[in-house]
Amino acid sequence: MYAHHQRLDSEEVQELRREGGRYLKELREARGLSQRQLAALVGTEYYTFISQLETGRGRIPPDRYRAWAEALDIDVRQFVQTLMRFYDPLTYDILFGPERGSAARSGGPGPRGTTVQAG
Repeated sequence: MYAHHQRLDSEEVQELRREGGRYLKELREARGLSQRQLAALVGTEYYTFISQLETGRGRIPPDRYRAWAEALDIDVRQFVQTLMRFYDPLTYDILFGPERGSAARSGGPGPRGTTVQAG
């Protein structure tokens, strides 16, 4: 069974969630939406769920990413990539972090699945 190595009570994880919550709140406010309005747009029964997310006490379920991106008027890929930074920083760093260009040095996969020859 998979067990995520990051403990949910760790201060680092909690701070990332709070940053993610601030990001969501900024997007919501930029659209001029109340928490109730956003809850209705994303199909959440309780607007308090929005409040919980904005304070870093939860995560958007992945099956709702598209609805959230549409409600917040943001490109879904950009939205998910940014959320990944807060929700799954290890995967984010692998996919988008500074080591991303190392494939060219190692002879591994390059852009669009091509193989880059080292040296």
